[in-house]
Amino acid sequence: MAQNDEKKELRYGFTTGSCAAAAAKAATIMLLSGKVKDRVSIVTPKGTVFETEILDIQRAENEVSCAVRKDAGDDPDVTDGILIYARATYRESERVNSVNSVDNINNCDQRACGNEIDGRETEIHGCGSPVCITGGKGVGRVTLPGLDQPVGEAAINHVPREMITKEVTEVSEFFDNKLPLMIEIYAPEGDAIAEKTFNSRLGIVGGISILGTSGVVEPMSEKALVDTIHAELSVKRALGNDKVVVAPGNYGLDFIKSRYNYDLDKAVKCSNFIGDTVQMAGEMGFTSFVLAGHVGKLVKLAAGMLNTHSKYGDHRMEVIAEEAEKAGLPESYVERIKECISTDAAIDVIDEYDDIRNERQDKTNSGKETADEYKSLVDETADSGSDLVSITETGIRRIIMNNIMTRIMDTLQSVNPTGMKLYVIMFSNKAGFLAASDGAEDMIK
Repeated sequence: MAQNDEKKELRYGFTTGSCAAAAAKAATIMLLSGKVKDRVSIVTPKGTVFETEILDIQRAENEVSCAVRKDAGDDPDVTDGILIYARATYRESERVNSVNSVDNINNCDQRACGNEIDGRETEIHGCGSPVCITGGKGVGRVTLPGLDQPVGEAAINHVPREMITKEVTEVSEFFDNKLPLMIEIYAPEGDAIAEKTFNSRLGIVGGISILGTSGVVEPMSEKALVDTIHAELSVKRALGNDKVVVAPGNYGLDFIKSRYNYDLDKAVKCSNFIGDTVQMAGEMGFTSFVLAGHVGKLVKLAAGMLNTHSKYGDHRMEVIAEEAEKAGLPESYVERIKECISTDAAIDVIDEYDDIRNERQDKTNSGKETADEYKSLVDETADSGSDLVSITETGIRRIIMNNIMTRIMDTLQSVNPTGMKLYVIMFSNKAGFLAASDGAEDMIK
């Protein structure tokens, strides 16, 4: 019997990363065993088993390719139904004239396959190691810094790379294979699909990204998500809680756990529906509301966005650049912020200027800076009317983030007619704690 739509449980899907790992596993099994494999299963990082049919199997000497069809479940994902391919070859074998290959399939993404990505140790192997991973037709290439992978490498993020390496290594060990393997991930429809995404704006060109941290796609029906948030709030209120701690996603939850040792069973995840969550909490009678989130999400609130999904806009760099200009950053730095593709990159620009100012102020205080050097520094901020000493002593990043926090609070208060006390904590994965409204940290400890 069909269930009423209001009560229908949404179906989970699986990420492009899970599809790539499953296809790579199947291709490796067929390469090493010489036998056709029409179904495989893997365990995702979330712990969910992903079992899937293997499609479009192509076998040749020392080479096997196959595909897995992406199933996004009930999530409105533009990659739903796309075929994600993996080609497994021995690294000694050289193939030429393959329409799906990058320039040389025997050259893995060397930097991405290194021992470290952005300071993060990985399981991915470099050239000459047992498993090398590269991207082919329809998989994008990174062109700007600040993303998961280095510039020039295939847009296959680190968790999918780890998943692929794990599956291929286990199969290789099972068959006692001693030869290094090359795994090429490609998606023939990726070029066309990528035009429907924000990849080009993020600095990824030529195709889709192979993504996923849990391996599972959680459905994003807006009504269902808001209903779930409402239910969680309702339960916590029914248990007698006057205060609720909310985070948009896992980054926020991880932050409050690591910094404040907060019990995550008491927290609520609100996704992009921050405005709705504030309104619902107020209507339920909560007296205190603490929001902890990544700057990339919360800075959108400063722009007046109450739903922070990218389909409603971005405005992150506009807000940061505007506040940086008000705080006295020279025009050249403000323009650099506007060109940033991530909030971490924008903060790096601010910190770079902060460091220069502090270094020059130290020189001035110690008498090692000439009058001309000091005048040049003062001239940089003359148009803004900023005070050199007060800014350097306080830290210009702190000034900017505190001003952004003020704007965030103004936006949240606009949907808080009940007078519920609002508190906000903002952080970044790279810089850590950035700002908090008055009393916010005391409320969460």
